[in-house]
Amino acid sequence: MSTLARWCYRHRLVVVLLWLGMLIGLGATSTSLGSAYANGFSLPDTDSSKAQNLLKDAFPARAGDTDTVVWHVKSGSVRDSAVQKRMTDTLNKISGLPEVGTVTSPYGKQGAAQISKDGRTAYAEVNFTKASDDLATADVQQVMDTAQAARTDALQVELGGDAIGNTEKASTSTSELVGVLAAAVVLFLAFGSFFAMLLPILTAIAGVGSSILAMGLLSHGMNIPDLAPTIGALIGLGVGIDYALFILTRHRRGLESGLDIEASIAKAVDTSGRAVLFAGGTVCISLLGMLVLRLQFLNGVAIATSLTVVCTVLAAVTLLPAMLAFMKLRVLGRKHRRLVIAADGKPLPAPAKPGLWTRWAGTLQRRPKLLSAVAVVVMVVLALPALSLRLGSSDQGNNPSSTTTRKAYDLLADGFGAGFNGPLQLVAQTPSNTDKAALNTLVTTLRDTKGVASVTAMPAKPGSDVGLVQVVPTTSPESQQTTDLIKHLRNDVIPPAERGTTLKVYVGGMTATFADFASVIAGKLPLFIAVIIGLGFLLLVLAFRSLVVPATAALMNLLSAAAAFGVVTAVFVWGWGSDALGLGKAGPTEAFLPVMMLSILFGLSMDYQVFLVSRMHEEWVHTGDNSRAVKVGQIETSRVITAAALIMVSVFLAFAFGGQRIIGEFGIGLGSAILLDAFVLRTVLVPAAMHLFGKANWWLPAWLDKRLPHLSIDPPDEPTPMEPETPTGPHHMAAHRP
Repeated sequence: MSTLARWCYRHRLVVVLLWLGMLIGLGATSTSLGSAYANGFSLPDTDSSKAQNLLKDAFPARAGDTDTVVWHVKSGSVRDSAVQKRMTDTLNKISGLPEVGTVTSPYGKQGAAQISKDGRTAYAEVNFTKASDDLATADVQQVMDTAQAARTDALQVELGGDAIGNTEKASTSTSELVGVLAAAVVLFLAFGSFFAMLLPILTAIAGVGSSILAMGLLSHGMNIPDLAPTIGALIGLGVGIDYALFILTRHRRGLESGLDIEASIAKAVDTSGRAVLFAGGTVCISLLGMLVLRLQFLNGVAIATSLTVVCTVLAAVTLLPAMLAFMKLRVLGRKHRRLVIAADGKPLPAPAKPGLWTRWAGTLQRRPKLLSAVAVVVMVVLALPALSLRLGSSDQGNNPSSTTTRKAYDLLADGFGAGFNGPLQLVAQTPSNTDKAALNTLVTTLRDTKGVASVTAMPAKPGSDVGLVQVVPTTSPESQQTTDLIKHLRNDVIPPAERGTTLKVYVGGMTATFADFASVIAGKLPLFIAVIIGLGFLLLVLAFRSLVVPATAALMNLLSAAAAFGVVTAVFVWGWGSDALGLGKAGPTEAFLPVMMLSILFGLSMDYQVFLVSRMHEEWVHTGDNSRAVKVGQIETSRVITAAALIMVSVFLAFAFGGQRIIGEFGIGLGSAILLDAFVLRTVLVPAAMHLFGKANWWLPAWLDKRLPHLSIDPPDEPTPMEPETPTGPHHMAAHRP
């Protein structure tokens, strides 16, 4: 690593130009080719997937996305001639727009049921020729603009549906800017230098920018959801700034210890840079753990976000050293710069008084049992709401109240019933007349089924052996009762109708698809957790030649995740402040949230564990004194870990309040997890536990030690003198890194 650092130092201009050239090249190619993001919820062998495939063949017009234009009058009726003429003209315009297949008006023969009983609300169905994820935003926007142009003071017009929702999503560019500005404030307060503040941000932007441009190109070759760039930016800005911060902190310490600029950069990259490589590798492995679930949607997220982490690591170990070479001593504050110049290659004297972290480390060393017990209680209390975590899919009824999709949802629910916004589509294969008769019997049974508000048998295509029945539940799409109804139909209502015939009926539609997705995720979650914990455990065993340290890390990660899910449950499932924060009303969390959040969180938590314990391990190798090793490691890393955590929390929370509920779930969940991880687990519980375990922290059976490959994070350094409060006279021992 030192060779790489010295090369980047001596060829600093070449390195910077190479990065600029790569960004310009990727940008030009991306502008030329564009992106092809697609949210493919492919669920092989599920009812909803089979239903969708049959729909594509037999009802091509219904295989595309169906959205709604909803209008409501405050007084009078939607049947009034002025309203009817205005909306009929509007619907005629919409029917001629690109990608619009059919428009079903409530004023036509087939639309009588599209007017509410009180006559004040009506809707039209706009069936697009493609699925919502395949539609161009400009085409959907044309539909929105045309419909909203019909609004008057007496006529409210709103739109709902997946295509409308995708177009309505708020941009995250403001969130990214707020996150970067918040990170800049924390960095300036931590370092007291404009250039020390600027370099980590530039490094992160270079890494994130290159990865997102590459991600867009990659989307042409594989299925990557449109959520991936936002999640990638959220993770990349956080880890990118943190990784640069760790290397920069080590470089500043090298300058203050009397090293020249080149030697200090080389040492920083050779020490903290190795930890950055290891930490980045653990994040990628954790993210790629999603591949074991074999779900198309998550595969794209895993690969795309891993690409972001790889790019930020590369920027930290190549671009940052080159920029540090240009900055010279300007990465230090003015006071420290003068002191370093005056010292003329000699180390700066240690502070006369012990610092905050020295005093805290001493307190923790004296009272490890009490403080660890308090930390555990805090984490457990925060984790308790997670017992009420409900997976599913929040619908447009959970959107912020200011959005047109939320207004349309509420108008339809008030006018036609809560379940109207999420109808189930029963798709039936009826190869014989007997099967058609059995399907008609099933329709009669469905009308008498508890939880069903209405049943409509759709006309079949001439000569087709596929039938379609639309079932409207009495409860909303995101309700647990609707999920229970889907199970009841599949297990109890449909099988008797199929018995003795060749009739096959599949329950589909978006509501059923998301219910199936949640079920598949829940079934594979234990395997996923076992894989990422097992891989993380193995990596830490190789790095620290210990069984206790990896086991402690695994337990801490689970505690952190449980507390984070507790916070997410309180805010989004219980609705504590969610609407006030612009995140919509209470409802279930997305089914994919646990998998994605766990993979990200386990990786990021491993970062802090590596940076903290690697310094402890380094001191242990030199002295063989566990108490000293834990204390030195905590003193030297706590300040940078907490500063890094504040930066990451700032970035995550900036994204959380950007107006998108799904991103909000990630932002609040990851932000709370990192805050607790840095200020409760790594600052209190981990060092306290390591004090209690003593030398057992570093125990590894001899037979296992011989068989495991050796993985070094930091090369041996001279032990760093501790501040005055720390006992002097370390017990040096002739020890080599195992």
